[in-house]
Order: sequence, then C-alpha cells, then structure tokens
Amino acid sequence: MAAPTAAEQRWLGAARDFFLRALPGPDGQEAAALEAVLRCLRSAGGGTLPLGYSFISISDLQHQQHIPCCSHLSWSTNEFKEWSRQGQGALPMQSTLPRTYLILVGYLADGRQENKEKLVDGCLYVKDKTGIILCELLHFKLEWLESLLVFPSWSYIPQRDQSAAGYLEILVDPVPVNGPKEVLHSIPVTSAVSAEPLLTSRIPYKKRSKLTVAGELTRLGPLLRIHHKTFFFLFLKCFASAVCVPVLVQKPSQMLWHRVFQLGHRYTVTGLSMSSMKKSGQTILVTSASSCLLPYCAEQEREQPLNSAWRGESTQSSCLETAEQLSCSLQLGAEEEKSGPTKESRIISYVGFVTKVLNAQAGLFLLDNQVCLCLAYQPLLSSARGLRPGACVELIDVHLLQKPLASFPFAVLGACLSSMVVLKSFSRLSTPYQPVGSSRSLCLQLLLRFNLGMPLYLWLVSLLETFEERFSCFFGRSRLLSSTHQNPGAAAKFLVPLLQAMVPDRQEARDIYNEILSKIHQCPLQKYLTLTPPCQAPSLSEVRRVAEQRSWEGFSPSQLLSPLEAQHMGTQELNRRLAWSYCTFSAESFQPQLILLGVLRVSSRSSSLQLQDKSSKLPCVISHKDGSPFAQTALIGSLLLVENYQLVVERFLKTDFPSWEHLENLEHVREKKTSVYVQFYLEDVRVLHAAEGRIQKSLRSGNCSSLRKSKDGSTASELETPEAKMLKSEDPRADDGRDENCQGGQSSSTSCVSQLFLVIQKESLMLRNYQLPAEEAKEAQELQRSFQATVLWLGRPRLWSHPREIGDLSELEETGCDGKEGVMQKEALLLFVGRSLRWFPFLHVEGLYRCIVPGCSDLEVFDKLYFPPVPSCLLCLPVQDSWHLEHETWISCLPEHQLTAMSMQTGVEQRAASIPEVLSSSFTGSLVSFCGEIVERTLCASPKNEKPPVMTGVPKKKGTPQHFTLLSTDHSVKLSISAASSSPVVLDVYITATYLQHLRGLLPGAKILFHNLERKISRFHNVYCTYIASSCVSIVSLPASHLPFPSGPAGEASSPSLVFLCNLRPQLSQARILCHLSCVLTVCLQWICSLCSCIFKEGRCTRHNPPCPSQTGVRQASARVLVEDGTGEAVVLCRNEHVAAVLGLSLLEWEAVQNCVQSRGSVCIQHGEAPGTGCLEESEDLVVCYLRSLCRSPLICRPILLDFSLDRKPSKILQPAPPQLRNFRCGEVEFVSRVGPRPSLLCLKVEEVGQDALRYLNSQRRSRTSSSC
Repeated sequence: MAAPTAAEQRWLGAARDFFLRALPGPDGQEAAALEAVLRCLRSAGGGTLPLGYSFISISDLQHQQHIPCCSHLSWSTNEFKEWSRQGQGALPMQSTLPRTYLILVGYLADGRQENKEKLVDGCLYVKDKTGIILCELLHFKLEWLESLLVFPSWSYIPQRDQSAAGYLEILVDPVPVNGPKEVLHSIPVTSAVSAEPLLTSRIPYKKRSKLTVAGELTRLGPLLRIHHKTFFFLFLKCFASAVCVPVLVQKPSQMLWHRVFQLGHRYTVTGLSMSSMKKSGQTILVTSASSCLLPYCAEQEREQPLNSAWRGESTQSSCLETAEQLSCSLQLGAEEEKSGPTKESRIISYVGFVTKVLNAQAGLFLLDNQVCLCLAYQPLLSSARGLRPGACVELIDVHLLQKPLASFPFAVLGACLSSMVVLKSFSRLSTPYQPVGSSRSLCLQLLLRFNLGMPLYLWLVSLLETFEERFSCFFGRSRLLSSTHQNPGAAAKFLVPLLQAMVPDRQEARDIYNEILSKIHQCPLQKYLTLTPPCQAPSLSEVRRVAEQRSWEGFSPSQLLSPLEAQHMGTQELNRRLAWSYCTFSAESFQPQLILLGVLRVSSRSSSLQLQDKSSKLPCVISHKDGSPFAQTALIGSLLLVENYQLVVERFLKTDFPSWEHLENLEHVREKKTSVYVQFYLEDVRVLHAAEGRIQKSLRSGNCSSLRKSKDGSTASELETPEAKMLKSEDPRADDGRDENCQGGQSSSTSCVSQLFLVIQKESLMLRNYQLPAEEAKEAQELQRSFQATVLWLGRPRLWSHPREIGDLSELEETGCDGKEGVMQKEALLLFVGRSLRWFPFLHVEGLYRCIVPGCSDLEVFDKLYFPPVPSCLLCLPVQDSWHLEHETWISCLPEHQLTAMSMQTGVEQRAASIPEVLSSSFTGSLVSFCGEIVERTLCASPKNEKPPVMTGVPKKKGTPQHFTLLSTDHSVKLSISAASSSPVVLDVYITATYLQHLRGLLPGAKILFHNLERKISRFHNVYCTYIASSCVSIVSLPASHLPFPSGPAGEASSPSLVFLCNLRPQLSQARILCHLSCVLTVCLQWICSLCSCIFKEGRCTRHNPPCPSQTGVRQASARVLVEDGTGEAVVLCRNEHVAAVLGLSLLEWEAVQNCVQSRGSVCIQHGEAPGTGCLEESEDLVVCYLRSLCRSPLICRPILLDFSLDRKPSKILQPAPPQLRNFRCGEVEFVSRVGPRPSLLCLKVEEVGQDALRYLNSQRRSRTSSSC
C-alpha cells in the first residue's frame, strides 16, 4: 500500500481528532472504529479517501448551519446537477438544496437512553458525543439501532424558528460500520387464518400460551398517544386468503417497528397474547415485552396449524390514482354532486408531490397544485417532518371530499385513522420545514372538542388564519392562540361561540378504536355536506373596500332626489343636494354575515376612535344604550368583536349637472369619494383580549354610567383597574421625554401623581392660535388643532407609589364634608394640543376624571405648568403628551351627600333645556344645551352674512382628517332636530362644513346631545341654533337599523296630525288640516335660467350684462291660495307640482300649460281680494285668459286635505296685531266676527276629499272639538 500523501496525512489527523472528540469507541478500540469508518469511506469513494470532505459533529451542524443544505459523499458534480434538475420538476421556481462537503457519522437512537422520562413516540435520532438530532429515513432496519453508521447522502433542514433545532433527512440508506447481526433459526409460527379463531374462542387469556403470527402487512395504523401511552395497530393478512388479524403494539421499545413495516411485505411477530377492548369487547392480539419482529422467511419458519379454521371478511382496499386520474375523478364527482345535499366521500389511494404548505399548524398541504391533503384527523407524532414542498408522498385509503367548503378552492384528501401516509422521497428543494400542529394547536383542540367534520374544520382554519394574520402584530401569536378550558385566549373566545352555534347538539366523541378496528369503516370523513360559511370576519381594509363598492353599486344621482322636486331645481341647488349622501349597512346586509374585529385605538391626528388591524383602520362611533357617552379609557388597546353595528358610508360627489334632465349622464360626475366608519353600542361588544389583561368587570354588569340616573346610589365600580387605564396611543413608540418639573422629584419609575377633576364645559375641536410658554421665543406661531375644556379641580394632587393603587374618591369626601376655604377648589382651562388630542372622544360634560402624571413624585407639577393666556382669565394648563386621563364616574352616579355638597359649593348643576323651551319667545339664554333626534339632514349654502371659522383658508397639513377636504368650506349642514320622532316641533341647527371633520354619526334617526349652541333669531322671527367654537355634541343613541334610505323629510314616515287653524303654534313643524279652498290669490309660472335664475325665454337666458352662457331652463311655478276650516283663515303658498293640484289640473293639462309658458318666459296673474303690485299680463294672451278663467271657476272652491308647514320666510313679514272685526255673509245673513292675522303656510301635499272621507274627517273633527271642550 502506498504511503499517504501530505494531504492524506492532514486529513487523517483531522479524522482522528474528530473521533476523539465526537465518536469515542469502546475502551482501547478507538483506532479499530476509525479504521472501520475509513474502510466504509474508501468503499464509497472507489478505494480513495474523500479528501474534499470534512467530518462534522452534531453540535457543529446545529449551531453553524442556518440554511438548508445537503451532502452526497460519492456523487460527481454532474450527478448532483441531474439530481437537482429532477427535483425542480414540481416547483420550477424554487431553488434546490445547496451542496456541502461534509461527512456525517453517528449512532441511530430512539431517544430513550438520553431522556428516561421522555415518552417514546417512534422518532429516530442521530447522536454522537456532542449532541443529538432528529432524523427521518425512508427505510429503517432494526439492526441499525444503536449501531455506528456512516451517512453517505443526507440533507439538513433547520426549523424556521431559530430557537429550535432542525432535523436530518437521510436520502440514502446508511452504511453500518460493523457487519450485520446473526439471524434466528427455524421458528414455529401461526398463520393469520389459524390465529383468527383464537380471537373468538372462550379460553381464558391467561391460560393461553404466547403466539407467533406470520402474515402479510395489509394495513398499518398511525402512531397514537392517549393518556400518555403511545401505541399503534397493524393488520396481518393470511398468505392464501383475505383474513386479517389486528395486532396492538404498545411497548415503548417496539415503537420503532412502525418505521420498519412496509405494505405488502411479510413479517413474523413473536410473543403475542390476546386481549379485549374495554368499550367494544373486540378481541385483538397484543405484543408483550418479549415480542420480536422478524422478516418472514419460509425456509426458517414452519407453520403450526390449528384444528379449526375460520373464514373472515376481506378488508376494503382502494386503487392507486395518479394526479391525472384524480383530475378526472374530480370532474366526475362535480356532476354527481348535484344529486343530493349530503355526499359520501370516496376512498382512494394517491401519489403526488407536496407543492405548498397551506397551513402546517392545521395539517393542510397542497399536492400537485390541485388537491389539499388534510392530516388533522390523523395525529402525526413526528410533526410531519419530511413533508416539505417538493417531497413525494403516497396516500393509502384516504377520503376524497369534493367542495366541502364553498369558499375553499380545492378538493380535499382527508386521512383518517385507517389511512396511511407514506413518504416516498424527500424534497430536493431548499424549502423550509413547518412542523404540523401538536395537541396544543388550537385548531386540533377545537376539532377534537366539537368532533368537527371536514367542512367546519376548513372554515375554522380559514377564520383562524385571518385572525392570526390581522392581530398577531399587536399581541403576539402565542398570546392570541394559547388557550385552556379555564383561561381561553382571544382566538378561542372568538371561535368557540361560533362553533357552539354551528354544532348546537353536541356530537358523540370520536371512537378511535372503532374507527381503526371496525370491519365496516366509520369515521368523521365518510359523509359531509358542502358548507356555506354562516359568517365572515374579513380584514378592515376588505370591509372598507366592500362597503365602498356596495355603496356605489347601482348608484345613480337621480336616486337621491325626488323627480318632482329635481325638475324645478337650479344648477347650484341641484349639485349641492347631490354633494353629500350616505348609506348604512348592518351585519345582515352582507352574505355571509359580516363580523367586525379590531383593536380599539384612538388617533391623536383625527381625534377619533378607531378599530384597527394589520391592514387598515376604521373610525368608529361608540355609544351606550342607556344614553350615556362612551368614556371607557380602559378599552383602549383591547381586541373587540362587534356583531351588531351600523356600517356607514358617507358619499361625496363633485358634479356639474346643468339640470335634472342630465342626471343619468354620469359624465357630469367629476369626482366621487367616500368616508367609511362604523357605529355601535358598547353593550353589543365582546372583549376578546383586554389591554394588559386587566379589565375586571363585565361590560354588561349594569354599572352606573348614565348621565341622568338616580342620585341615591353609591359610587359604582368601574370597568377597569387604574393600572389598566394607562392607555396605549396609536403611536407604538413610548414617550421619550417627561416633563422637566418631574425629573427632580422623581422617586421611582412606578410612582405617579394624580388630580381629580370635573368637566364643566368642553369646547369644539378646531384650529386655534394658542402660544404656549415654551414657544414664546418663536416669531410666528402656526395655527394648531386643539380643543379646551373648563374643569373644576377637586381636592389636592395625590402621590401614589404605583398606578394600581389608584381607586378611591377620597377627594370628594374632603370637598363635601365641611366646605372649608382651605380645601383646594378652583376652575382651570385644560388645553389639549398634539398627542393629547386623543382624549377628545373621552371627555364629556358632567364626567369625573383623574389626570395622572406617570413617573413623577412632584405634587406641584400642575402648579408649575399653569400660565395665563390673557389677563383676568382662568389659569390655563396644557395637558402633556405623557399624561393619562381616567374616567372615574358620572356626577349623577355620586352618593347624595357628595352630589349635594358639590352642587352647593361649585354651582355645577346644569340643566339641558327642552326644544320647546328653546323655541319659546320667553327664552333669554344665548348659549343653549338640549337633546333631540335628527329628523332631517340637509346640505345648504352658508349664510352670506356669516364669517367662516378660523379654519377657512388654512393650508391642509399631512394627517388632516379626511372629512376636512371632502366638503367645500362654503357649505353648511342643517340638522332638523325634534324632541322625539313623532313630535311636530322642530328646531334647526346649522353646522359649517369645517366643524364636521370630527363630528361623525350625525344621521337622521340619531339622538344627539348638543352643548353650548348659539341661539339666534332670524329677521322672520324664527329661532335657530348654530354650532360655534364653544359647542360640542355627544351621540346619545344610534339610528334604528330599519330607517329608510335616503332619509325623507321630517314626518314623511307617518301622517301629520290633524289640527285647526286657530290652534297653530309657532313651534309647529308640520300638520294637516281639513279646509275649504276659498280662492286663488296669485299664480306665477316661469321658466328661469338654471345658472343665474333670470328669465329663460325661447331657449336662451335673457340676461345680457354680462351675458349668460346657459342653455338650460328650469320650470318653476307658485301660487298663493286662501283656505279656511271654520276656525280661521290662512294663506297657503304652493310651489311647482302643488300648483297643479290646487288648480285641479291633470298631468297632461299641467304639462301643456308649462310648455305654453316656455315661449313666453313668465306668466303671472292676480285674482281675488289680494291687492297686487305684480305685473298683470294682457288679457289677449291665451294662457293668461285660461288661468284667469280657471281661477274664477267655482270648481276651484272645494274641500281639500292639506299637509303644510309654517312659512318661516314669508314674502311679507307680518307684525303681531290684535284680532280685527270682519264681515261674513252666508246667503242673505251677514255676520261680524273677530279674526286674527292670517298665518302663512307652505303646502306640502294636497289631496282631494271624497264624500265618504269628508264625512269621516268631519266626525273626527267634531269628536276632537267636543273632547277639548
């Protein structure tokens, strides 16, 4: 033998060092072991040593190799390239495993010697002195166990989680360093046919001798672990018949047999005894500690026959299908699917490649890009090692389910306990390993708990996938998914109620023994019903997208306007009425029903509450069913589930329609935008994950939270502990800088200072020009979004060692005991700017709050920050970004003695006025607060004599709320407010568009509490209110979900009440009278320009200076008629279509009259007793003659039913006057009576009255008159 070269000597020296460090042999035999290994390496390398390879220990492999790799000891470069090319056939876009030049030598073990307490699960390990690592083999021989082996070809797959070790894939059978072991000699055996009668005989088990059974393996059950015991079943078939014998293998040392068995091979099992299943009583063969597994060899074994034989039933088998055959089966099954709702799965066998891991924790894999493999119903103690994309797998006796879930795109192959999953080849691609979920997996827990079928399980997995993707970035995956029966996690709180509703009748527990042993196969995968998901929980970005899409589906501008109204509108009014509209959706508006999930956050940029997930944010409006405002700061950062809600889509259009005739031409829509938000009641919320896990009280516990509750109860306990109220802002970054005044007195990081205060007044959120003391050096101060609140400090600041200690209201006891002057009581103005704007949705009038300065021990921290904005004003305190506010309770919830003391000493007793009081002429206040329901919302032009707020003209900054740019600043919103939905008394509230950026929820049907509106009286003596800088609103209740859209004018949903003219009140919104039309006073028919409202004649506008380019005219008509009902008279102004109704013209007649006026431009007549100053047309004009004769016709004077409202802007302002004497003649009799001034009414509807209806209405009038008398 030639002497080794220098390179060989160096290589051999490194090999000796490796053996001494990692593979020490028996004492004194290290050299022999090394020589044996070298002999194996020379044999693999064709007689030469692999000098290009180096030895690697298990420890070095685990700690130094962080990416998948492979090593092939005897392969050439071309062989490796061909191997890699073949591996990319299934997934050509994936890269192959990179090659390393490493030699792996070690012992195969089952892990029992390394960890005595470890439950044996059939796993194999490669070990040396430095460490141990899991491994997977395609073939295994028992003689390899605890033998020194050389692994010529292997792959190392690190796990995705870097904290856990990876595993080895042994690509080629390892080479034993030592020779094979001796085989046994002749063994007496019992065939499967001969053993079958023993299973049904009545001989006591203890008296029977141990059996040795030989047969062909026809079925191999999966490894199961129940009650900390691991076992599996196998079935041996007779060589000459179809009789099968079940064998239970349960000894720890025999779990590796599961890796040895191969279908169709013949085996001999010794030392078997018989046993009976407790539940079913079925008899089986069980291995003992002395049992051995041997390959069957006819020459070495002799059959030991029995006296009797028994013919059993053959087991069900399935044919092997390829991907092409399965595709045909799926098409055939799709046709059979129409036959009935309940379907039965087919049992097939299939060979395919794993192309994608759909969900490892749920046991879902995609095979050949066309069928899903579900391993959830067959527990895999090996965690599916080897099932990486690119691996080839053989499935035997699996269930084929076609379209089990309507939203799932693939057919499913489900492996039950009678199925076999055999790994045929490992992946050659550099794809990561994702372990299959264990018993701790929430999917598998719920699968077993509810015994779910495949459709429900797939739906459960899809919900959980979306849930985890949306919220794991907020709370972490483990906190979301961890769950126990005593302490369910967020995901379990979300999913369990859904499953309980889907499976109301608890199904029987899964009988795994019957599923494995029964000759008639029974399992959860046999029958299924295609499931249409009952609900969905999409991401918030998807919710916004779907809501916006639904709001524009089938949308036409003509839907927003009544055709009878639109045809008389000018261009400006028409486009203004189209500029702002809304639509609402409930959970039932979507199919399937849509559930909202989100983390409650508050934005300091928009000063609004938001539901947030990973994809987007959704602004929200939260209210209480008892009418109290939402103020629970402890819910910030909590994961909420809302099933009952209203999803509101505000639509904003920029249009230039010339007239109503062009409404179907969408080319005139220049821009359209939307604003989406959701509103719901707090009582309809389920908290899935509390912020910091400290919300202790139930949301439905009935705590005192109303602004107007009785005052005799004690202070109610709140939802949160003080520590939980340290809310998290929407900005995840912590506040780096604390107030400088706190630094010197800071005793510890957990101490804090708090101050109790009562909110007296809260003002609007807007741009203000406050200059804080720290910014006085700046020359120019930009306007900043801010709001301010006038508060009353109660008691003195208090020092706490930790926020969780805060809880009592001892300051109120100080204040309410004797009222000494030394007790701290003073008013202050809190200024909120920057990040402190996040408190805007939580601060409400008459609320008791606590201001907390964290990490501070200076009790004078508040005094040091006061500054006077102007002389002789309240002290102003800027709220710092790091401060926190807690809502303690409402003033109405305080005990009687505290409430009385506070009212006497502070004068904070405030009372909201009623709407009739505000409308009363005796009301003297200029700022009013009241509560009412919105009956109508109208977008109108801002009054020309009113100056716009300070925000007008300010350039838009980054982060400005969306509402700021969606409405033009020259618009105002008129809200018609009623005390109740059926009340005829209405008060108008005007809000400029610039204030609407933070006012969501102002929809018809909502009940609103207004604070500090400015009460005004118009020149027509009408009372109305405007929203000013000192105003604020609170949503008391949300609109009913059944309200129609678009919301109609006030009172349209129900008929107005029937009244008498003598009983009209100035506050009346609208009503109905049964009256007699006495005469027509004036009639005016015009065609006006849609742009400038000048007369439109012969197809063009008559304005000449400057000339008007409009080519569109709009018809308008008006008439003034005199009516009386026996109690008084009134002048009624009728417009447009109501003029035709008053004149008694049909639609065709009215259209003909309008067309005649078109060529004239304008026709006006005066008739009756009205003194006229208008233009009188010549009598020769046919249209004038026709109208005048029509007005003189006795047919005009008739009884009518008139719906009306008071004309709040009459052409002539009537001054109050006493009743006057007037003469009335009835035939030849003349009467004298006192009559008051005629009120001016606006006609809303005219109905003809038949004789029957007239008699009925007169009887109603008489009954009302007698009852009032």
